[in-house]
Amino acid sequence: MVGRTSGFILIASVAVLFGMFFRPVSLSAQSSGATEIRIEGSQRIEADTIRSYIPIADGERITSKAMDSGLKKLFATGLFADVTVRREGSTVVVSVVENPVINRIIFEGNKRIEVEALKDEIKLKSRVVYTRSRVQNDVQRLIDIYQRNGRYAATIEPKVIQLPQNRIDLIFEITEGPVTEIRRVSFVGNKHFKDSDLRSVVQTKESAWYRFLSSDDTYDPDRLAFDRELLRQFYLRKGYADFRIVSSIAELAPNRKGFFVTFTIEEGNRYQFGKVNVSAKLRGLSARQLKEHIKVKSGDWYNADLIQNIISKLTNVVGTLGYAFVDIRPMVKRDKKRKLIGITFQILEGPRVFVERINITGNARTIDPVIRREITLIEGDAFNSSKLRQTRKKIRDLGFFEKVDVKTKKGSKFDQTVIDVKVKEQSTGSVSLGLGFSSASGAMGDFSIRERNLLGKGQDLLLKTTVSADSSQVDLRFTEPYFLDRKLSAGIDLFQTTQDLQDESSFEKESLGAGLRLGFKYSEKLRQKLSYRISRDEVTDVKTSASLAIKEQEGAAVKSAISQSLLFDSRDDRFQPTEGTIGRFTTEIAGFGGSVKFVRNNIRATKYLPIIKDVIGSLRGSFGYIVGLGEDVRIVDRFFLGGSNLRGFKSGGAGPRDESTEDSVGGKLMYTGSAQLTFPLGLPNELGIKGRMFTDIGSLIDAESSLATIKDEKSIRASVGFGLSWKSPFGPIVFDFSKAILKKDFDKTETIRLDLGARF
Repeated sequence: MVGRTSGFILIASVAVLFGMFFRPVSLSAQSSGATEIRIEGSQRIEADTIRSYIPIADGERITSKAMDSGLKKLFATGLFADVTVRREGSTVVVSVVENPVINRIIFEGNKRIEVEALKDEIKLKSRVVYTRSRVQNDVQRLIDIYQRNGRYAATIEPKVIQLPQNRIDLIFEITEGPVTEIRRVSFVGNKHFKDSDLRSVVQTKESAWYRFLSSDDTYDPDRLAFDRELLRQFYLRKGYADFRIVSSIAELAPNRKGFFVTFTIEEGNRYQFGKVNVSAKLRGLSARQLKEHIKVKSGDWYNADLIQNIISKLTNVVGTLGYAFVDIRPMVKRDKKRKLIGITFQILEGPRVFVERINITGNARTIDPVIRREITLIEGDAFNSSKLRQTRKKIRDLGFFEKVDVKTKKGSKFDQTVIDVKVKEQSTGSVSLGLGFSSASGAMGDFSIRERNLLGKGQDLLLKTTVSADSSQVDLRFTEPYFLDRKLSAGIDLFQTTQDLQDESSFEKESLGAGLRLGFKYSEKLRQKLSYRISRDEVTDVKTSASLAIKEQEGAAVKSAISQSLLFDSRDDRFQPTEGTIGRFTTEIAGFGGSVKFVRNNIRATKYLPIIKDVIGSLRGSFGYIVGLGEDVRIVDRFFLGGSNLRGFKSGGAGPRDESTEDSVGGKLMYTGSAQLTFPLGLPNELGIKGRMFTDIGSLIDAESSLATIKDEKSIRASVGFGLSWKSPFGPIVFDFSKAILKKDFDKTETIRLDLGARF
């Protein structure tokens, strides 16, 4: 009995335990199975789309982890302003609040930056879903564009206007604020150059009233990085091989209205060139024949630019001698104690790599041949890194592209390389308006329309009109820079001019004609131009009181002439030269048809000499002679002296003159000379104001007339004077005060000469 009771108790206990553990689990599994995923609040977005983000299928167990995962995925879409996921028994309920759709985007308060420029900057557009994060990102982009334009005090507040159907208008309220200017540019560590000297090197400038047409006095981090490179190049050109920039910091003033820029530098010692040698490791190549091409001597100040120029020169010379694969390395030996840098140019055999292919991309408008003709390498050539650098420079110098990248990559074989040329085009058309005043010509203006890359073919088309108180001119010029696919510049000119010479010679001159020209380079410094011109020149409106020498030439004549012009230019800068020479020799022969026959020669040259720091001397001279071929030379073809070629005298004020009427009749032989000294005035260099002292001499002789009595004396005229030149934001302004010290009683003089101009 006891045994049976014990067995019963044991069976009952097992049954109770089985019920406790297994029955609840079964019930839980049954209640956890999802029977429905219900979507609430959706308007535009399909319910099935929302369900696809919830990782719970029908009949699957509902877990907190799965609901949390679905919640995060829905938020990550950016389509919803709010999402909740909850469980109601076996139903998963997803409640959403959809983000509105942008109806339109409005900018208010922008005056300095156009709406289109702002729209291009932001990512949000009409019919795009609105989210707060996207708006904040766009606000930052707009702030960035204002900061790039120098307005660091700009603030932008986004506002929303609710519309029906869950749409909104997004408004960016902009307070542009003033331009954040550069208050001060300072240098720390400079011992050999003054702050004013270094400020003229960097592009970032201190704010000044005369810079209202420039943006250089607004802060730009990219410009600051460029300034670091400008400083480095400046010091390396001056011989400071150890130069380094420790830091460049731009600090914003607490009121956010100005920046204080500080460059901390270490100049180091100034070095001179020590021994400069050439080591040739190529068979049959003599170092002696290469050394003559190195224009650097021991004792010269070190200049990093000269080293690169020598490498390019030696690469070209070695290439012409038949060595295609060369690698020129400058081996530098620095003697810090003696402050000398010795250089040995090692000429080694470079890797035998050929140009497999040249790819050009980015030129949507400019045709490929315009770029390819500037590339000094062609497919199949031996690869040369020096020529690759020249290619990059030549393409940039075209002025057609905002950005030029030239890179290499591996070709299909180990000994081949591919050159990738990537360009970003920029506008090449321009419209300019110029206004000016000259004491000789009065008020003047010019208007021009120019396209430097016509139809993407690299051709230049210019229409220019110039009008002043005593002259007018209309020019139409077309230039093909690569005539017949050769380095020949060819062009066609059409022109019409009117010149009032009543004050000087009692007549007016009108010309209508056309011309052809052809130009080419012998070298970087020597150029040749050949031209043909035919024109109808007419002497009109002759005063009744004019000289008989002028009256006899009243009427029209046809001039058909060929000419050549040889130009040599070794100046270091075209606009503000400090050293070098520019000279031009011109010959013109008229008589190939037409009614005018003469030969005219003209030589002009100017030499620039650095005297002491910032003081530049210049010597200028000219000589001209014209001779008629079987006939007298017309007055309109003769030389005249005075004005720009002999200061202190009016235009045409010196030289032969009619004895009774005092009309200037010009001369057949003219020579001039000038010595000038240009110097700073103690003002900031970037202001661009310089002083000058000068003396001019000249003479004009050999006039002829069968009807009038001419005063024609061979004596020299001379003047002395001083002046100011200002490279202003409006254009160059020149003021000269001069006094004629050698003159004749019949000469006409002037004391003040003023020339100013502006171009927009």
